[in-house]
Amino acid sequence: MIEVEDSIVIARPIGEVFTFVADQTNAPRWQDGLLEVRRITDGPPGVGTRHVAVRRFMGRKLELTNEYVHYEPNTKITFTGASGPSSFEAAYLTDTTADGTRVTCRMRMEQRGLFKLGDPLVAAGLRREFAVNLENLKRVCSKRRPTATCRRRTVSCVSTVRPSTCPATRTWSSSTSECA
Repeated sequence: MIEVEDSIVIARPIGEVFTFVADQTNAPRWQDGLLEVRRITDGPPGVGTRHVAVRRFMGRKLELTNEYVHYEPNTKITFTGASGPSSFEAAYLTDTTADGTRVTCRMRMEQRGLFKLGDPLVAAGLRREFAVNLENLKRVCSKRRPTATCRRRTVSCVSTVRPSTCPATRTWSSSTSECA
């Protein structure tokens, strides 16, 4: 049995981080080796949500299907899946800290047959991948939704949408991302 866990603190609100992570179609933006994720169920994420993921791991291209088996907004997502001789359970946990949001990634994987002999190598690869992926997640989340300060209010704005006015009825400056 392989068990891997790693955490990172991201200076963003828990709701924003959880929502981004809960939508696995975002995962290729922060998970190295993940080539594509397609949601194959309709509706918002929740228990029963299923995805097909195509990833490259240790030189092999793998396609797997996963399903959310636990979904508690702003707290925890657990999903299970299998690919060939391997089955896994993974979880993303979020909690609020003084510095933002702690994201913890956990995975338990079981390999069958001769593949079990490779457990130490796979575990080492997963540990390296988790560390890199969490740093990527922090970088991506830190760039998302720039914050503009206007008077005493903080306003979140999506960079692809340019509001015509600031909520404090001041002119929006696209060059500085601040209220003018």
